[in-house]
Amino acid sequence: MPLKIIGAGYGRTGTYSTHLALNQLGFPCYHMVELLQHAKKKAHFEFWQEVATSSEGSQHDWEQVYGHYTAAVDNPTCCVWRELADAYPDAKVLLTLHPKGAEMWYESYMDTIYDRSWLFEIFNLIPRFSRRSRDMRYLIETRSLGGKIENREAAIAQYEKRIEDVKSAVSADRLLIFSADQGWEPLCKFLEVDVPDFPFPKANERHDTKRQIRAAKIQIGIVLCGIAVAIVAAIWVNLKW
Repeated sequence: MPLKIIGAGYGRTGTYSTHLALNQLGFPCYHMVELLQHAKKKAHFEFWQEVATSSEGSQHDWEQVYGHYTAAVDNPTCCVWRELADAYPDAKVLLTLHPKGAEMWYESYMDTIYDRSWLFEIFNLIPRFSRRSRDMRYLIETRSLGGKIENREAAIAQYEKRIEDVKSAVSADRLLIFSADQGWEPLCKFLEVDVPDFPFPKANERHDTKRQIRAAKIQIGIVLCGIAVAIVAAIWVNLKW
C-alpha cells in the first residue's frame, strides 16, 4: 500500500501527537515508536542501516518498511523526505513544526533524543549494537540535521533551513505546514477527511520520550549486568581449574 502522507518535520515537533491523529483518521502511521516496537524490528533496522550507508538521494524498496502504512512521520522518515517525495509522487507532504518555535524544539531534542549517558555509550561498544547505533545516528544527526546538533545556533539555523528546503521543493497544493496545537481542522482539510468529534490527541511527548529512555536504560543495565556476571563466572571457573 503506497504512502499517502510523508512527514518532513524533524523529531520533537509534535510528531507523536500527529502520529496518533493520523492513525485515528484511518491513515496507519509509521513513527520511530513503530520501528522500535515492530515485530520485525531487526529487519527494519537493517533496512535503515542500508539507507544510512547509501549515498544521499538513493532509492530503495521502501515498501519493506512502509508496506502496511499509508503515512509516516518522525525519524527516520524525515531523514529521507526528498527520496520519498520522489518515490511516491501522489503522496502529500506534512511538515510538522514545534508549536513553540525552533528554540523550544532544540531544548526538547537535547533533553530527550540526544542522550549520551554512559550506559548508552558502553552499550554501543558491544559489536552487535554499535554499528546499528552508529548508522542511525549518522542518518539522523549527520545527514538530516547536518551534523550541527551540538551547536545550538547552527542547529536552529538547520531547523529553519529545513522549512525553506521543503517549501521550495514541494508545491503548495501538496504541502501542509502544521503544528499539533492547530488541532484537527487544517489537517483534515489537507487530507480531505471529516473532522472527528473527539479532541485532537495531545501526547506529552517530552515526558513520554524520557520515560521510554529511562525504560531503555533499565533494560540496558540488565543486559550489561548479565554480561558482567557471565564474564566474572567465566573468570572464576578458569581460576578454579
